[in-house]
Amino acid sequence: MSIRHRITLLIILTLLTISTIGGYAIVQSSKSASEVKAVTEGVVPSALASADLVSQLKEVQLATMTIVSAPDNNIAAQANDKLMAKKTLLQEAIELQFKHADSAAQRGLVEQAKENLDNYFNAINETVNNKLAGRGNIAQASFFGNVVQYQVELEQIVETLRVEKNRSKDSAIASLNENLSTTTITISVVTIFAVLFLVAAGALLYRQIAGPIRRMQTMMSEIASSQDFTRRVPIDRMDEIGHSILAFNGMIEKIQESSVQLKQKTADIQTMLQNIPQGILTIVQGNIIHPEYSAYLETVFETKDIVGRDLMDLVFSRTSLGADILSQVGAVCAACIGEDVMNFEFNEHLMVGEVSKEMPDGRVKILDLSWSPITDEIGTTIRIMLCVRDVTELRKLAAEANNQKRELEIIGEILAVNHEKFHDFIVESVRFIDENERIIREHPGNDLAIEKLFRNIHTVKGNGRTYGLRHLTNIVHEAEQSYCKMRKPLTNLAWDQDLLLKELAGVKAEVERYAKINEFSLGRKGSGRNGGAKRFLMVDKKHIQESLHRLETVNTANLRELVSARDAVRKTLRLLGTERLGEMLSSVLDSLPSLANELGKKAPLVKIEENGYVVHSQVGDMLKNVFMHLIRNSMDHGLENPEERRAKGKIPAGKLLIRMEVEEGMLRIALSDDGRGMALGRIRKIAVEKGLADAEETRSDEDIARFVFLPGFSTAEKVTEISGRGVGMDAVQNFVKRENGRIEIHFTDNDVGADFRQFKTIVFLPDSFAAELGVGDQHFTDSPNKQLPTPIAEQEQEKENADSDSRNSGFLAA
Repeated sequence: MSIRHRITLLIILTLLTISTIGGYAIVQSSKSASEVKAVTEGVVPSALASADLVSQLKEVQLATMTIVSAPDNNIAAQANDKLMAKKTLLQEAIELQFKHADSAAQRGLVEQAKENLDNYFNAINETVNNKLAGRGNIAQASFFGNVVQYQVELEQIVETLRVEKNRSKDSAIASLNENLSTTTITISVVTIFAVLFLVAAGALLYRQIAGPIRRMQTMMSEIASSQDFTRRVPIDRMDEIGHSILAFNGMIEKIQESSVQLKQKTADIQTMLQNIPQGILTIVQGNIIHPEYSAYLETVFETKDIVGRDLMDLVFSRTSLGADILSQVGAVCAACIGEDVMNFEFNEHLMVGEVSKEMPDGRVKILDLSWSPITDEIGTTIRIMLCVRDVTELRKLAAEANNQKRELEIIGEILAVNHEKFHDFIVESVRFIDENERIIREHPGNDLAIEKLFRNIHTVKGNGRTYGLRHLTNIVHEAEQSYCKMRKPLTNLAWDQDLLLKELAGVKAEVERYAKINEFSLGRKGSGRNGGAKRFLMVDKKHIQESLHRLETVNTANLRELVSARDAVRKTLRLLGTERLGEMLSSVLDSLPSLANELGKKAPLVKIEENGYVVHSQVGDMLKNVFMHLIRNSMDHGLENPEERRAKGKIPAGKLLIRMEVEEGMLRIALSDDGRGMALGRIRKIAVEKGLADAEETRSDEDIARFVFLPGFSTAEKVTEISGRGVGMDAVQNFVKRENGRIEIHFTDNDVGADFRQFKTIVFLPDSFAAELGVGDQHFTDSPNKQLPTPIAEQEQEKENADSDSRNSGFLAA
């Protein structure tokens, strides 16, 4: 018989024994419960109620005496109501006694009590009626003659009944106790015999089970302690224990196979640690290095003294990290080991990812650090693994790649600029830089020198941004910041000649780098094929051919024809070295789309009216600098954003108009736009804040407008890459003055005193800088607008284009 069958038989016998004892106990308990119920619900309450009858009779007697002795009928009536309630309670109590009477004597006594109770209350009613009728003496006589007599008789009957009830109660309780005692003894005896039987059966079964299990346990312990997985536990019988031993032997066989695999994997891991080109170590409690680490770690740190060393000493000594960061790393490692892995995840961002470590010979290695937690089955961090890579060479290669990338970007920036224009930019930038160097060396510290420095460098920066030379612009911006700080009283930056020269040298080096890349990398030497009027006089080939033809065909005998031919040749010669204004400003206009994008606006439509005039190339650089500032100011301060323009009924793209003419011996070049106008209100406010004007003083709009030409004056609310430094109009005025010209602001509306007024900026130059084209040579710079109009402004756009066509002029899409 198998162990399972033996245990099943023992369980069945146990259940049968328990069932027999339980059945007998249930039967006896049911019988005893009936007896207990009869005693507790019948005999005992009845006996207690019989004792309570006497007290109730006393209460009736007191109530009757209250009625008889009451001073008025109201009190007597109230007492009578209570008396009737007492009567009801007495009747219910006597009925209870009759219901639970268990002998003829008790029933006879109850019958006598009922009869006597009726006579008792009849006598009470008679007494009460006499009292209520006003016969108090008769009521008292009736009370003491009849009521008291019936009271005494009824009390005797009730007392006798109480004695009988107590006797019955005592007898019932004694019988109940005897039955309970018998039942308890019987169940105890049977239980003892059953327990003895089951203990004997269990002991026998234990001997058949525990012995083999103990022997199997001993064998298993020996195998486990000796780690000799070749041994097997012998099988004596094929019951459940035999099958368990068989399964154990199978498990030992699997362990033996796994042990072989584990040894192989351990050997593989050791091989990897010995050959992997990466430093790997693990950190245990106390930030100590575990004995197992990769061999390459010795190469990284150039030492074999690794095992048992403190992490902070091995990895972070002689590094560039500060004390706070080192303390932070050590604290995080110590706090994570032995805690839930979530603690490591929360603090992982505090672990250092890269350090520069100085080696004993002075070399510096850049080490990349990667941290990972090693956890147990419940997610507790038991060790921290640190992977260390020597990325010194990688960083050098990355730096070289960045330099190459930057050079390629610079090449792209240069190629995007016309050869001639780029050459002019370099020449002009070098001139400004040389002038700044001379100012720094010869005029230290005065305000005029600072303004000149700022104006020159700001112009270089603006021209660089115009051509999209981003890397150069960033370098120039840093030097510009120093000049800007010296211009502001609040910063009060001291004049530091060495620092200023150093910054300027950086700008010069970057300009030379651009020039060198342009000349040697791209092979664009010199000023290009169209070198300009500085070396060659440029004139339209058509005019030369026309003049030659006229000279060859002129009738020398006709004076008028000779004069006409002379005038034609003179005109041709006067056109030598001139350019159309649109061509001269093309670099500035080409930069407007990118500028508009920076400002969140649409590229403006630019219209140039040359009115038959061209400009000598010798003022080309000056005009480009001037209109670079003027047009950028119009874009930033004048033209509204597309949403605001739509709200005002304008097309989304703004309009710029440049008009050139010669009047009163002066070349006049005027710039206007269709924006919000000049912010005279804000100019007036800033002038008062700067102490340039009195708040109570009345000034004309023209006087207020002239404040914008003061050095450092700006209406921008914040400094940006485009405006806000107060250098634009000041620089424009200086550029124009150098060529014996002037600049003025003329208002074009009649809103005198308004916060915003429409205006145009006019540059006046000597008329010698202009040359007039012949009849039919008048020119309006014109090209189609390549931007699609928005639906809101579509009709107005078409109308504007139609108007432009009707005037035989057009807008150049910037």
